[in-house]
Amino acid sequence: MAVAEALRPHRVAVLALDGLLPFELGIPHRIFGRPRDAEGRLLYEVVTCSVRPPGPVETDADFAVHVRYGPEALADADTVIVPASYELGPVYEEGRLTDELAAALAHVRPGTRLASICTGVYVLAATGALDGRPATTHWADADRFQRMFPRVKVDADVLFVDDGDVLTSAGVAAGIDLCLHMVRRDFGTAVANDVARLTVVPPHRDGGQAQYIHRPLPDPQLATTTAARTWALGRLHEPIQLRDMAEQEAMSVRTFTRRFREEVGISPGQWLTQQRVERARHLLESTDLSMDQVARDAGFGTAQSMRQHLQQALGVTPTAYRRTFRAAASGVQNVGTARATRPAAASARALSTSSTQ
Repeated sequence: MAVAEALRPHRVAVLALDGLLPFELGIPHRIFGRPRDAEGRLLYEVVTCSVRPPGPVETDADFAVHVRYGPEALADADTVIVPASYELGPVYEEGRLTDELAAALAHVRPGTRLASICTGVYVLAATGALDGRPATTHWADADRFQRMFPRVKVDADVLFVDDGDVLTSAGVAAGIDLCLHMVRRDFGTAVANDVARLTVVPPHRDGGQAQYIHRPLPDPQLATTTAARTWALGRLHEPIQLRDMAEQEAMSVRTFTRRFREEVGISPGQWLTQQRVERARHLLESTDLSMDQVARDAGFGTAQSMRQHLQQALGVTPTAYRRTFRAAASGVQNVGTARATRPAAASARALSTSSTQ
């Protein structure tokens, strides 16, 4: 690979469709427009394009946006993102692409990474890109989407699904989670965390959509699991039992487990594994510690245990992960090379693994 090619920014094309939600249209630009390498060079180039020649695109608000690029911009993209729209027409009503949309998407090169925010998933599904694969969308639309596209494996409980070269997210703010995840996957946690700090959002949100579905809940002022989570985060390197966390809140294990799921959306064991994976990623990227030491500091105990958990969550071994993102941090590796280390069949499911502690 030529040096110039290796250093060029990863090209992200955002497809603006009539009826788009302005907030969701802006998410990719905000997240991907920030990351820079050690020399200050932008790691991504973000463009917005339409299915028509350059010009106005209507939004769901009382204003239109002027889009500078036509569908030809999709041909140069390494990643194509489809934000939500409230005017998808036949795509939403019948599960089929319009001729205009099909012609625009024909510009997308094979192997291009595809992503959607909220109901933008209808567009990906209508192309057949999601057949037989896991995906998500806003929880309120999940049942309808599943009926419309029965071949898609819909998971309405997660914030996003990473299936390698196709990624989908739940509604609105979950688009931020997805874009930060892609930055983390492309260039590592340090870069993603910097973007999150600049955007004033958490670098990784706990749990999934289940916590946002309206249902009767106990008054959170009466009892929460916040103190237990804070306590556990300071002791990830130690063995932590479920009863230890419950004791921090003076709850029974049963009550604590139920309350934890209500607040976070996943079990305490899944959450602990999630936090330990994130800790291991940070140490692999930012230190020269041995695999055994990283495993101990992250709370996995042994290098073999850490290897199993990272392989399950990320689709790569700790050694491969360190090699990939140390190279990416040096600013001389193209994101496509880093992406190739991750098997396309590995579904990250927002790192919500099912391992128990």
